[in-house]
Amino acid sequence: MDPPQQLGDILEGEFRPGFFKGVCTVVLKLLSCVQPKVAVFGKKDYQQLMIIRQMAKQFALPVEIIPGETVRAGDGLALSSRNGCLSVQERAEAPELQRALQEVRARALELNQRNTHSLIEIEKLAVDLLSSRGWQPDYIAIRQQSDLAPASNESLQAGEPLVILTAAKLGKTRLIDSLEI
Repeated sequence: MDPPQQLGDILEGEFRPGFFKGVCTVVLKLLSCVQPKVAVFGKKDYQQLMIIRQMAKQFALPVEIIPGETVRAGDGLALSSRNGCLSVQERAEAPELQRALQEVRARALELNQRNTHSLIEIEKLAVDLLSSRGWQPDYIAIRQQSDLAPASNESLQAGEPLVILTAAKLGKTRLIDSLEI
């Protein structure tokens, strides 16, 4: 089952071609077998949540897809099975991913009041910051929550709900996270 192209070919889909096709196939089979009234998918995998919502709507599945808040460790790192792959030093550094997202959100909100930078500049600053700390960012992107289209200064000023999505490697481990604005 192919995900909607406008959602499946961007961000994660760009870096992991075919990934969402597999996700949609597995989730569709699971939902068809179990036939739940409600299914919860986490916001950490924000793009996946959006694709599953769209799939449920497309196939008129009788299930409500509910977004679950990201569960975090005390230091802010999003909980994930991938965290177990981090070395002790990498685990100590890993919360910087969430701190980078917090900084992007703060700068975006400041931008909304002062018009000091563009959203693209804010994204680039965050990528540069992570890179300087030894990360290998695939992306840090500010997008519209409704459809994951690129956000603009105008959409920010209009109060459009936005989300920041990121994927970055720390050592050999690729971590993803998101933060709503």
